[in-house]
Amino acid sequence: MHPLSELNVPTGAVAIHWFEQSCYAIKDEHGTIVQIDPYFPRERPADRFIYPDPPLDESTLPTDFVLLTHNHRDHTGPESIERIRQRSPKLKVVGPHESIANVLENTGVNVAYTTTIRAGMGVDLRSMYAYAVYAKPPQGDPQAGIQPPDVTHLGYVLKVGGHTLYFSGDPINNFADHDDLVDAVAAFKPDLGFLTTHPTEGEFPFFDGSVKMATRIGLRHVFPSHRECFVKRNYDPHAWAALFSADGPTPIIIPRNAHFIYDDASNG
Repeated sequence: MHPLSELNVPTGAVAIHWFEQSCYAIKDEHGTIVQIDPYFPRERPADRFIYPDPPLDESTLPTDFVLLTHNHRDHTGPESIERIRQRSPKLKVVGPHESIANVLENTGVNVAYTTTIRAGMGVDLRSMYAYAVYAKPPQGDPQAGIQPPDVTHLGYVLKVGGHTLYFSGDPINNFADHDDLVDAVAAFKPDLGFLTTHPTEGEFPFFDGSVKMATRIGLRHVFPSHRECFVKRNYDPHAWAALFSADGPTPIIIPRNAHFIYDDASNG
């Protein structure tokens, strides 16, 4: 079995396993497991993928819920979701309408076990609760020359016990300049954020934009997402972490396919 499935999470804590890219599994003290954007293809050509083997054998990790941020292949992966469902037949899947349509067309997940969610909505995940927020505004940002996104892009604020986690999905490049996007997340006062960034790609916030995003939201701790998967889309998380000031959010960096426990005593 996967180490997370056998892990006893202390009271008041949350365990967070990062696989690679933006793929996470969250486990609370009650044993509920939520996967976010699972993407574990088994065909991994060396010219595209950094590692020849996927970070998870889906049959080893019983999962209660899957949260999907948007319908791009590395965030909504029917191949992986179907294998998760085969392990956990009562799996429930939550995501924007494009992702849910993809799941219903290409997996055996029953429509009764799906929830189509929109920004501003919340959903019960047994002992957790998730709120959907926009990662990219539907209209894009015409003044900045940013076109509307091709699909709905969401992020999630996840309430886990006494902690609040924020998963950004793939945010618009100038997220920190959009008061409405920032305020929608900051209102929940999240403790820990998982932010997609890249030093040169313009689709997401650059490193300095990521720092500004984390600071404006008011995060206490921050983790760099969307890396250690594709050869051409990787980056150095330490270069990103070096841009945070001592009095700002504190970066957390762990190796690929590892977990950490976030609790009241250590705050990470």
